Amino acid sequence: MGILSTIMGFLGFGVGIGIGLVIGYYLFIYYQPTDVKDPVIRPLVEQDSKTLQRLLPEIPLWVKNPDYDRVDWLNKFIENMWPYLDKVRFCVLLCSIIFLDQLLTDQCSQAICKTVKTIAEPIIAEQIPKYKIESVEFQALTLGSLPPTFQGMKVYTTEEKELIMELSLKWAANPNITIAVKAFGLRATVVDLQVFALPRITLKPLVPSFPCFAKILVSLMEKPHVDFGLKLLGADAMSIPGLYRFVQELIKDQVANMYLWPKTLEIPIMDPAKAMKRPVGILSVKVLKAMKLKKKDLLGGADPYVKLKLTEDKLPAKKTTVKYGNLNPEWNEEFNVVVKDPQSQALEFNVYDWEQVGKHDKMGMNVMPLKDLTPDEPKVMTLDLLKNMDPNDAQNEKSRGQLVLEVMYKPFKDDEIPNDTDDPNAVQKAPDGTPDGGGLLVVIVHEAQDLEGKHHTNPSVRILFKGEEKRTKPVKKNRDPRWEEEFQFMLEEPPTNERLHVEVVSTSSRMGLLHPKENLGYVDISLRDVVSNKRINERYHLIDSKNGRIQVELQWRTSS
Repeated sequence: MGILSTIMGFLGFGVGIGIGLVIGYYLFIYYQPTDVKDPVIRPLVEQDSKTLQRLLPEIPLWVKNPDYDRVDWLNKFIENMWPYLDKVRFCVLLCSIIFLDQLLTDQCSQAICKTVKTIAEPIIAEQIPKYKIESVEFQALTLGSLPPTFQGMKVYTTEEKELIMELSLKWAANPNITIAVKAFGLRATVVDLQVFALPRITLKPLVPSFPCFAKILVSLMEKPHVDFGLKLLGADAMSIPGLYRFVQELIKDQVANMYLWPKTLEIPIMDPAKAMKRPVGILSVKVLKAMKLKKKDLLGGADPYVKLKLTEDKLPAKKTTVKYGNLNPEWNEEFNVVVKDPQSQALEFNVYDWEQVGKHDKMGMNVMPLKDLTPDEPKVMTLDLLKNMDPNDAQNEKSRGQLVLEVMYKPFKDDEIPNDTDDPNAVQKAPDGTPDGGGLLVVIVHEAQDLEGKHHTNPSVRILFKGEEKRTKPVKKNRDPRWEEEFQFMLEEPPTNERLHVEVVSTSSRMGLLHPKENLGYVDISLRDVVSNKRINERYHLIDSKNGRIQVELQWRTSS
């Protein structure tokens, strides 16, 4: 009998403890104290120092840091659109707002799904075996009625082809997220979600094709703050002592291990090869002859020559020799041009009458789309010369002569296509035929700012190196011109002790002898750094200019 009493006593004690814990837990969750008072609202100027110190984290970044800009327009847009976005992911909305491109929105959606899965899978895989849980899946996922807000945005300016933004995100949400646990038939609901994050978004490389960047890189500048309640069996499981802190640290560590700067989430937007317009082939053009050209000279003849180039190409046009006093000239001259996009590019050629004094007269032109060519198949074409490419211009019906060409498009093989698309700033190798011990000096003139001439501002850049001169095209009436032109110098040895002279000049567009040319500034660049670093891309202040600056990129390419 004593043994039975002892057993019953232990059972009663255990049952009592269990019932007491359950009652205490529910009282802790659902009991509302009666002494809760509304907070006292006072202006900031009336707060003491301790209160201000406590409120400091809540002050927007654009107040604390002058380099952050206000983005009230974005917050207002999201606030007005939020009621209509019940089941749309917020980040997809943000992508569509900022970048206005459906393709990008789809890419963001896929990336977000992949990110959520990547974060959740290791946590679930680690935890569910301990509790014999078969699976965890979402049954409902809506964002609620409270939109997120951005406390500020900071934009970084670099000399590279990229755009860097930092956004301060705060979101105190009321979402409806229901998670089904396949084991005990349980369902958990996420409530009172709060997310504070400082993401850095990098768009790179910037390219001349819409949407003007090839990929998005996202990283977090600090560990995110994530706070939420988890209703399980009608009660908030996060109120269990110790569990809240454990879950918070677990989420922070998982996200930080994958995306805390310098680690990044990469979202591809475009094919890098197409975005960067890398060479994909060579177009061989042989200018054979012209027939029945019209007279241009006073003595009844003409001095024709042909200029040809590819559209969307900034390289200088190729030129044939001049055939003096000939209306049916024969050239038989061959040229090779690099093709970057055979579907959109076209071969444009112009026939001119050479003049010793004054402007050369244009005799006619035409355009040949590359998509009409069959790869690796030579084709002889006889094209009529037109005044312009306007199909409605009646003057194109006049006979201006014909031009005979032989063309062949040779696409690169897979192993011949340049494989530097991952890093747009990578320095290429020097071409075949580069002297041993020497290399190729590449000068890329990007842009200039704050140029100012006394009489005119039509800037062009003049480059002098070892007695050789190169020039960019002039940009008319522009104080902030952009050229993006590339020049090359083949050298027998590294230019360690050499200097490159870069001069910005302005030429008057009007006829006359008064102030025809004007110097807008110059800079002498030492080439020692480019030989050791292979590449430098800097902005230089122009000498003899008040505020003028020029951005020049230098590369030293060797065969090794």
